[in-house]
Amino acid sequence: MLIIEVKDTESIDRALKNLKRKYDRAGILKELRSRKHFTKPSIKKRASFLKAEYRQRMYGH
Repeated sequence: MLIIEVKDTESIDRALKNLKRKYDRAGILKELRSRKHFTKPSIKKRASFLKAEYRQRMYGH
């Protein structure tokens, strides 16, 4: 559960911005999307290898 402390002098817009930032950093939406469908561990492992390979090609190591 996300808890946002709002000060008396703080505007509602600023508090909403803080809430959105905290929500994004917590990765709640990403977690929900990943749990929507089951992926086999072997598929996850392969995807991580492909991502690492792509990163290495991009940065030229």
